[in-house]
Amino acid sequence: MLPVAAELEDVSKVYRRSHLGKLTLTPGVEAVSFSLQQGEVFGLLGLNGAGKTTTIKLLLGLLFPTRGQVRLFGQVLPDLAVMNKVGFLPELPSFYKYLTVTELLQLYATLSDLPRAMVEDRSSRIIAQVGLAPHTKKRLGEYSKGMLQRAGLAQALLHDPELLVLDEPVSGLDPLGLKEMRQLLFDLNKQGKTIFFSSHIISEAEKLCHRVGILHQGRLARIIERSEWSGAEGRLEQIFLETIHA
Repeated sequence: MLPVAAELEDVSKVYRRSHLGKLTLTPGVEAVSFSLQQGEVFGLLGLNGAGKTTTIKLLLGLLFPTRGQVRLFGQVLPDLAVMNKVGFLPELPSFYKYLTVTELLQLYATLSDLPRAMVEDRSSRIIAQVGLAPHTKKRLGEYSKGMLQRAGLAQALLHDPELLVLDEPVSGLDPLGLKEMRQLLFDLNKQGKTIFFSSHIISEAEKLCHRVGILHQGRLARIIERSEWSGAEGRLEQIFLETIHA
């Protein structure tokens, strides 16, 4: 077995909302357990509202579980030190439109208290790595959706994390943007990055992932190994549909 990068153990999250004295309890996820091995690409699939973003927020320590434990690299969250090993790309990254991508990375480096010398050295390499070197003079307000995703990935990579957590990284991209983002993730995984991402685009998970988890109505319905769909185009989609209908 490979070392474990992240682990959810019997994790449930219930949202509590109070309005006019009435308390409403809404389940987010329930009794979710899985582990993410170092060096793998793990995809979390599910319909809209299945609990994918809740799971990601629990992994990042942005939400606290109602029950169960979340561990990153063996440490129970919350743990600020271990979060230095994690890079995050939200589904809809929002940036100051008047900044260039270089200025964006400088801003995040300052917020993260990264050494200036390290940032100057890494910024240009990361910008080139994500394919934005020809666009460093443009403001982010001029960027397409695909270019903004690349800028978001650049900030997630700035501190050289071991684990990348990506929320719907290919949502809204055109076919060219899809292909380019897929290749970027392939390359990052070959460089040793562990990647966890959520998606409802099954064809991309089919191409990228070593394993896939299916989340349905807040519960982890199934975990699938690549060998179960490899060599049969569309097989993962068939398994997904059979699982949620069951």
